[in-house]
Amino acid sequence: MGLALVRNLGAPGLLRSEQDTDDFEQEIVDQFALAMAASGLSDGHIAASRSIIVEFARSLTGRVWTATTRETDRYLIGLRRDGQARTTIANKAACIARFYDFVQVRYQGDIHRLTGYVVEQPIDEFNRPSGAGYGVARVPPADAEVDQLFSGWNASVVAARKYLPAARDYFAASLWRRLGLRISETVMLDIRDWRPDLGLHGKLHVRHGKGSRGRGPKPRLAPAINSADVLIDWWLAEVRPRYGDDWQDPEAPLLPSERISRTGRCNRAGAESLRTGLAAATVRHLPTWEHRLTPHVLRHYCASSLYGRGVDLKAVQELLGHEWLSTTTRYVHVRSDAIERAWTDANERVAARLTPESR
Repeated sequence: MGLALVRNLGAPGLLRSEQDTDDFEQEIVDQFALAMAASGLSDGHIAASRSIIVEFARSLTGRVWTATTRETDRYLIGLRRDGQARTTIANKAACIARFYDFVQVRYQGDIHRLTGYVVEQPIDEFNRPSGAGYGVARVPPADAEVDQLFSGWNASVVAARKYLPAARDYFAASLWRRLGLRISETVMLDIRDWRPDLGLHGKLHVRHGKGSRGRGPKPRLAPAINSADVLIDWWLAEVRPRYGDDWQDPEAPLLPSERISRTGRCNRAGAESLRTGLAAATVRHLPTWEHRLTPHVLRHYCASSLYGRGVDLKAVQELLGHEWLSTTTRYVHVRSDAIERAWTDANERVAARLTPESR
């Protein structure tokens, strides 16, 4: 991706012509791209972000530093009228918001000195899209419902017509339930990634963790808490060897498909196969959640159940591989009476301090 020649925006100067103004505006966009590159974002992400800013700038009646919330409203409405996907609109709005945060922090003074404008943040709490789900929270099933699903599923595995894929799908879903792994992280696990020698329970080396904002894989070590260590030992001792002779190969996939490659090793199971397995089990054992229970909902369930059992929110963040604690808070869905119980407990503590016996 080519960048224009960048000069120091803090240097003295005047915008004497239309060309000077064009160059100044272009330099701000280029500086944003350079800042993204410095933070380690991929070239593809930078190019996509820059094209969004250019598209937004062309929708304005003035320069980028003159943008208002009203103009942004018209821009977002236009995207919807053009039939663009909800996730696309949300991503564009987020990119524009980051651009104007960048401009306000770094170049507000230069822009005001050269143009007289004070830059506004045109994406505010009223026009900001709520994200891919547009406010639809992935509230997970209750504990009793999840127990019903997995107990019924576990009992049916032995009698399944195809035992190996049935056991594999159950194992994968159990990792989502107990450790909150993403499905993309799950399919990329190799046998070597199970490290029983690390920590109290052993750890899974999640080598293909999701990086934020276009960064590459973000590896982490996920402790096998929540009885995940027992589950993994069962899988490796009783089920995985029945897939093929590669079960002792450290680089063989932890979750294989039934197909064998030309080299005699198992192929890696696909994400769609695992999703299909979960969907079929849900229809059979928890039909009220048909079409609603997904791998990502089980990830939300993991976060909520651990937090509800007293696990610190920071620990949940590390387990799930979130960069920001604010992301983890959106994954935690406490029981409906949690606020009421907290209110009652707080009042009881206050009352106890005010009784004569406590004085």
